[in-house]
Amino acid sequence: MKSKISYFAGLDIGGTTVKAILVDSQGQQAGTLVEVRSLVKDGYAATFGQLEVAIEQLAAGACVERGAIAGIGLDVPAPSSDGVIWGRANLGDDWVGTDIRGLLSARLGVPVYMTNDGNAAAVGEYALRKDHSSSLMLVAPGTGLGGGLVLPGGRCYEGVNGMALEVGHVSVPFREDDGSLPTCSCGLTGCSEAWVSLVALRRRLGLELAKPEWAAHPLNQTAASIEEKAFRLREFAQDGDELAVSIFRRQGFILGYLIADLVRVFDPGLVIIGGGLAETSFRDLYMTWIEEGFADRAWSVYRFSPLDPEQVTTRFEWATGGDAAAAIGMAYAACELFQ
Repeated sequence: MKSKISYFAGLDIGGTTVKAILVDSQGQQAGTLVEVRSLVKDGYAATFGQLEVAIEQLAAGACVERGAIAGIGLDVPAPSSDGVIWGRANLGDDWVGTDIRGLLSARLGVPVYMTNDGNAAAVGEYALRKDHSSSLMLVAPGTGLGGGLVLPGGRCYEGVNGMALEVGHVSVPFREDDGSLPTCSCGLTGCSEAWVSLVALRRRLGLELAKPEWAAHPLNQTAASIEEKAFRLREFAQDGDELAVSIFRRQGFILGYLIADLVRVFDPGLVIIGGGLAETSFRDLYMTWIEEGFADRAWSVYRFSPLDPEQVTTRFEWATGGDAAAAIGMAYAACELFQ
């Protein structure tokens, strides 16, 4: 088995699976993506066991000794600081307040870098763009609304407490039809995540289906749950359904509006849109709606250079890493930090 050079593992802990990738000292992927079941609800010790299973499979798949793995990048679906998780999120109770990074490093005998899943995905998108060396900001609508900022050179900006770029909890000046502010999962009202997320999609769809003009809509002719109906909404949007398109258009516009304010703070130059919408057939339309919201809010200098009107100052691209982006990002980070 090959073991003359060092290798670095990226481990992405999700609610249902742990995704893992191995790279060599040049940052080139070795073997293939590994996926094992996640046991986050059963506590961190059970999850550590699954991480070891993933590492064993990575080493076997790349035909290297496990001892050749010199460092690990780990991301968790929760806020953390210096390797300690601060909020439970979708994890078991014993994760909170525990030095996850230190315990895992001691168990595996290698250094571990740890951050949250939004940061990890942002680093992954940076790593995949070999010709890009400037900064990059990721904004990813999913069940919630996450994000991350990568500085020139590939280092992620995490903030003093490791909790920077909670983009889903920046407020936006939009209101429901009755003038009220939607309540976010964090407990606050008016957060962007309350407008742009799967949870927001369900709420918006429920409100729209209750209106007389949508009484005859196919989604009103089924006894399916609102969760099931919301899941089908992408199919309807891909077919040009008026209700589905109107809901996604509003989400895209609000997302672009939010990004304009984020760009005013960070000026990243490149904004990556992640999440499942990157895989839909109407993604070009969705990107147009994002750009419309951005244009409505952004200063002109954040759209085009005042020195050269043809030069775009903020570019938008879809994420390319898919479900593997976070694992790629953690492998890249470990490679950069531990050799």
